[in-house]
Order: sequence, then structure tokens, then C-alpha cells
Amino acid sequence: MLLFPWLAGGLILVVLLALLRRPLGSLLRLLGRSVAWLAVLFGVSQVGPILGIGLGVNLVNALVLGVLGAPGFGLLLLLHWALH
Repeated sequence: MLLFPWLAGGLILVVLLALLRRPLGSLLRLLGRSVAWLAVLFGVSQVGPILGIGLGVNLVNALVLGVLGAPGFGLLLLLHWALH
């Protein structure tokens, strides 16, 4: 009697993980790319005043760069220039 709920819960967990495998992989890839671009943003913020480039080091910028990559960096620079 006590074994049935554990087996049912385990089966449901396995089915959910199988269904969410591809979306979770995409999310983890986006997370990795965003963290890498966050490091690039930090580096740019250190040498940015010398080059005349200023972008904030924040999650929104990192996610934009994680999704769009290098063109997103140019887009953020252009947006920063247009709004200031």
C-alpha cells in the first residue's frame, strides 16, 4: 500500500523529465550564454570609459546578449547611444 504512491510519483517525475528534456536543455544553453556575456559586459564596463562605451552590467542586458549574441551587443550599444 505505501509503495504505490512512491511508484506513481516516480513514474510521473520520469514522464515530466522526458517531456521537458529539450526545453530544459535550451534553457540551460541560454543560461550559459547569458553568464558568458555577463562576464563580457563586466569586462567592457572596466575598459568602457577608455573606449567611450558604457553598458550596464545587469540581467536584462545579459539575456539580450544571450539570445542575440554579438549583433545584440551592437544593438545595445546603438540603443545606449540613441537614448543618451
